[in-house]
Amino acid sequence: MTLQFTKMHGLGNDFMVVEAQTDERLPDAATWRKLADRHTGIGFDQALVILPPRQPDAVAFYKIFNADGGEVEQCGNGARCVAEWLRLSGRLSSELLENGFTLDSSGGRIEARFVKPGMVSVNMGIPVFSNEGNTTLSVADQNVTFIEVSMGNPHVVLRVDEVDVAPVAVLGPALESHPRFPNRTNVGFLQVVDRSHARLRVFERGVGETRACGTGACAAVAAGRRSGWFEDAVEVLLPGGSLQINWHGGNSALWMTGPAELAYRGEVNIL
Repeated sequence: MTLQFTKMHGLGNDFMVVEAQTDERLPDAATWRKLADRHTGIGFDQALVILPPRQPDAVAFYKIFNADGGEVEQCGNGARCVAEWLRLSGRLSSELLENGFTLDSSGGRIEARFVKPGMVSVNMGIPVFSNEGNTTLSVADQNVTFIEVSMGNPHVVLRVDEVDVAPVAVLGPALESHPRFPNRTNVGFLQVVDRSHARLRVFERGVGETRACGTGACAAVAAGRRSGWFEDAVEVLLPGGSLQINWHGGNSALWMTGPAELAYRGEVNIL
């Protein structure tokens, strides 16, 4: 079977984007893993599958599959790329391009709007925190304190003094697969530069460290805002570039703004 795809990325967090009319014949986990291989496949952090809308007021429904083949709930950079794919494919009316539109996913509904072509703001909803506040676990022979927060998918956020030397390769996989998280979790290493600037590295569940993680940036700012480290608007610098996060706290919605870019289009034969 020939599968047509579009390769896209948000700050280097890269995606294989495919369209399907039904999810009955989507690649299985083993096939996604083969396609994700950067030496023998296409190579990607996540695959995005764009499906017909499941709610009357949504433009599309999308599914997300990590490089390890597992399906996950949400992806902030992916949501922006879905919006840009719809624009490039001529699926959005001038009214929707001007006023915004709704996307639906396994992790919930997303409101998207264009700042300009290739620059998308998405309403990521209300951050949900663990009731326990700060949590400390013994991991890799040390006590690690973090904040748990969901942005439609699970995150833990650790504050570090210097993100460049943070033990991402050690604590990332150790926390991702810790028994406390039976479905695994994403792990963010946050450096607070000042009240409106942050640096961040993210070890993504089922992928490893990526050049950018949209929901990770949202989770980091939400955790920092709740802890009193940040103002309402924060620029988050990731290895692949910057995202702008705006959150007023409480039950207000969190907005993320950043680029979504097309790399190329192609087709691949799969069994």
